[in-house]
Amino acid sequence: MMPTTELQRWLQLTLSYAFNTARLKTLLLHAGSIESLQQLTPSTYLSLGLPAELWDVLARWQQGVVDVAVLRLVDAVLQWSAKPSHAVICLGTSDYPELLATCIDPPPQLFVRGDVSLLQLPQIAIVGSRKPTADGRRHARNFAGALVKRGYQITSGLALGIDAESHRGALEHGGKTIAVLGTGLANIYPPTHDTLADQIAEHGALVSELPPQAGPDPWHFPERNRIISGLSHGVLVVEAAERSGSLITARLAAEQGREVFAIPGSINNPMARGCHRLIRQGAKLIEKADEIFEELPALVAWEQQRTVNAPATKPQTASKPRSRAALPDSASTVLPHIGYDPVTLDALVLHSGQAVTDLLPCLLQLELSGHIEMQEHGYVLSGKG
Repeated sequence: MMPTTELQRWLQLTLSYAFNTARLKTLLLHAGSIESLQQLTPSTYLSLGLPAELWDVLARWQQGVVDVAVLRLVDAVLQWSAKPSHAVICLGTSDYPELLATCIDPPPQLFVRGDVSLLQLPQIAIVGSRKPTADGRRHARNFAGALVKRGYQITSGLALGIDAESHRGALEHGGKTIAVLGTGLANIYPPTHDTLADQIAEHGALVSELPPQAGPDPWHFPERNRIISGLSHGVLVVEAAERSGSLITARLAAEQGREVFAIPGSINNPMARGCHRLIRQGAKLIEKADEIFEELPALVAWEQQRTVNAPATKPQTASKPRSRAALPDSASTVLPHIGYDPVTLDALVLHSGQAVTDLLPCLLQLELSGHIEMQEHGYVLSGKG
């Protein structure tokens, strides 16, 4: 975790909401630490391609000039984080989920209640309608149970319907589950899920990018969907109408390079239409959990091995950019096909001759080691180092 003094300074910047998440990531990747960010010069700032009008905001922060309302909010967050099983993990630190950090706009910090270490483990998101059919509820529980038995953590959004059934299915089968909220963690929504939230915090983790007291503003929920997909290796849509938040999550997952799975249903069921639409767009049609395992085994095996080989105690230092590591063995068949113009996963499959299940672990390792970057339209060579 970031030391309290550095965390305080970081929150004074990020909770001012002057910089969006992508701009904060740009600043942090360049500076490498809060201390270095405080020494950033105007010329270096402008060379990063960031808006000139925001330099004044950063300059005031460097001088310790922070709005009173922001100072009060930061103090409230620090008091919240001092409670047992509460934590704030910041972008660039060793506790921040590596898979989420590779996204274009990762949250500058995550507020967590529960087991922080679960965020680094292999996750599958299960999402769907807030008003599912009886079959949809049963599918959500059954798939969650089957997935946790194979070592996955179940990630969802604590909403009514499929989200809640997915969390309950994971818990009923002795697994771990992660709920990403569209509110602050001190303001559970919907309120009827208070008990479920407590169970998840005890046997998993509650996560939000919002300060603890933040309320259920409508725009918070689409925003949190990118975290649900960003934490996960794949997203399973159980039931969804043609216009739904679940389809937003699926779209974000595809843009982030994650696998998208959908369960088909009756043509007479309006809650199946969203899944059918996803399947027509290329999502994997799933009828049983084994079909998910067939798509992801190589990636998950790599992730589990990385976790096993990780040091027992991680250095608790300020944010630092990840340095380039040695090339993975399989990189020689992948890197020649990646340049400075975005190339899609489908194109890499075609040109490299490798299966998706072999490509994904290699691409993720190349991304985490700083050799390539994933952008909105595909993979490109990193300009760093």
